[in-house]
Amino acid sequence: MLKKITILSVCAASAFALHTAEININDKDLEVGAQFDMGQFNDTVEPNTIFVGARFLNADADHSEQDNANIDPLLEANILMMKEVGNSGFKLGMGAKLNYTQVGSLDFISIPLGVEGSYTISAKEFVPMHLNAAVYYAPQVLAMKDADSYLETRISFDLEVIPNGNITLGYRNIETNYDVSNGDFRYNRSGYVGFKLKF
Repeated sequence: MLKKITILSVCAASAFALHTAEININDKDLEVGAQFDMGQFNDTVEPNTIFVGARFLNADADHSEQDNANIDPLLEANILMMKEVGNSGFKLGMGAKLNYTQVGSLDFISIPLGVEGSYTISAKEFVPMHLNAAVYYAPQVLAMKDADSYLETRISFDLEVIPNGNITLGYRNIETNYDVSNGDFRYNRSGYVGFKLKF
């Protein structure tokens, strides 16, 4: 199953004008994501400002709050509007997601809203480096099915070893809280390393 998803992601990268493709791993978890720059498809959209994407996170129960939980992968569709602030190297954006997962017999669907930031550290004697952070939250009013709330925080550091090719070191914390007694549930909390390619 995971091999098929990886192959499909690679095929999608060659078939479309893909803006970014990334894969993040640790000893237990696999995360694959892609974002498309809508400016490459629509002349009325300024390039590198609006992105539509998807993400797949196959998380292991060892990195959740309950070691023996039967958790399904987290599926996500997202949209992000992001723009550089002046010529500072700092980008600020706001976005929305639609995500789905299941823990045991409980279905989780939410539409979190959030902010993202990215700062490019550029020095002539070093390779380009990027510091990224994101926070997404869905209160009860944006949660459906058995969901009560959603909170995701991320921070990552990218090292651009080749043009448009980054090595990533990051940390994520994802909480999927359910509308049941004792329903607070940390879906995944872990560090990861990965690769991010920009086209």
